[in-house]
Amino acid sequence: MEILSPRVLRALERFNAACPWDHNAHYHRWILRQLPRRFFNRALDIGSGSGDLARLLAGRAATVEGVDSDPAITAQAQKLTPSALAVTFTVADAMAEHPADSYDVLTCVATIHHLPFTQALTCFRRHLAPGGTLVVVGLSRAQTPADHLLGALAVPANAAMGWLKNKGRPSPRPVSMTAPTRPADMAFDDIVRETRNVLPGARLRRRLFWRYTLVWHRP
Repeated sequence: MEILSPRVLRALERFNAACPWDHNAHYHRWILRQLPRRFFNRALDIGSGSGDLARLLAGRAATVEGVDSDPAITAQAQKLTPSALAVTFTVADAMAEHPADSYDVLTCVATIHHLPFTQALTCFRRHLAPGGTLVVVGLSRAQTPADHLLGALAVPANAAMGWLKNKGRPSPRPVSMTAPTRPADMAFDDIVRETRNVLPGARLRRRLFWRYTLVWHRP
């Protein structure tokens, strides 16, 4: 189902390339609103990238651990993080065992579509302490008319956000991706069904900018 013509899409892609912005960081403040407002003990950020979210979590947690499979971006995260923050970054597989037995908060942004989905959720559940909160921002494959409509609405909204975040000026240099990416292969309805089997009571919602969110509080 095509809502925008290929010519319009190409024009918007050129505009977005000239005025780029971080789609994942857009959700960081939203993630914080899903978490306890007061201090908690341990947090784990899966797929921590350059560490922006981990550093935000450090404002509420005693310790924060970020894990990412990319050594270069992990080194960058360490370099960008002030020594006063109780944040550590480790090169590790997202499905590996982690230093602490359990965490009060576990976050995962734009990473789970690189992993075997059900096994990843099972791993996250195992590492989440009773009463803990899991927040996932993920990517899904457009399948239904609602998916395609939301994707079409996101295109001009994406351009508007790029314009605002770049203050109406083209970026002096292109934004380069520092981690391997691939398209999502699961449709949102499949994500919902598999999540319900592993995390009963989880809240899932389609979002703008080709994302969905998942929030689960462990009993």
